[in-house]
Amino acid sequence: MDGKTELAGLVGWPVSHSRSPLIHNYWCEKYKVNAAYVPLPVPSGEVQTALRGLAAAGFKGVNVTIPHKEAAFAVCDELTSTAQRAGAANTLRFEKGRIIGDCTDGTGFCENVLTHGGRLEGKVVILGAGGAARAVIAALLDRGMKVMIANRSRERAEVLTEALKGGEVIRWDEWPDHLAGTQLLVNATSLGMHGAASLDWDKALEKASSELCVADIVYTPRETPLIQAAQRRSLKTVDGLGMLVCQAVEGFRLWFDVKPEVDDVLLGRLDDDLNREK
Repeated sequence: MDGKTELAGLVGWPVSHSRSPLIHNYWCEKYKVNAAYVPLPVPSGEVQTALRGLAAAGFKGVNVTIPHKEAAFAVCDELTSTAQRAGAANTLRFEKGRIIGDCTDGTGFCENVLTHGGRLEGKVVILGAGGAARAVIAALLDRGMKVMIANRSRERAEVLTEALKGGEVIRWDEWPDHLAGTQLLVNATSLGMHGAASLDWDKALEKASSELCVADIVYTPRETPLIQAAQRRSLKTVDGLGMLVCQAVEGFRLWFDVKPEVDDVLLGRLDDDLNREK
């Protein structure tokens, strides 16, 4: 690093689990961009102060992760149409002190599912109604899928369907009953993440159709308890690592004016890093 090094980073709480620094710093090295991407742990209640401070300090921009995507949305001076639709911002760029928010989660999710041979048609059951869930739901509604949403707080899910003008809310304790005839199940919660609570996924998948594709946005561990349970039933699975990488491409392009490629070297480094946690 020197006086000309450009900076970007990841705002969240916590951020220690994230592989975003590995991804972006690999691209900085590969494309010889004089830049660095750093983790920025920011507690709840300090998001606005942190983002305004980073913009004033000359950062090019940041990614935003759990639980700050909706708070970041509220701070932005300008929003892309995708971010407005998602009601959340995960990719911010700073221009002359202004904060411009975008949401690349939905696009990254869809690209990841298609890359793994999944289908984006028919019925989908979504677990969760937070910022990441909203982005995914918006993208799937735009593709014409019938979206069913289960969240522990039914009210939060109902607010989401009203905002997106689409989707059907189902009871949290009844979502496994809806898996028959469903093409896609998405875990858009933190269930199964290292250190977080989980569910009895084997029991939950008992009524799943053999055509069901199971996707998890959690990638630490890469094979989450849900992914493992789906594999035991020989279902098609999509882990969250691909979504992380796919959504990262646009941020790097916005900040450093280079569109990076996802290559085998990067995926190998990510796998090695995740395997060290086992």
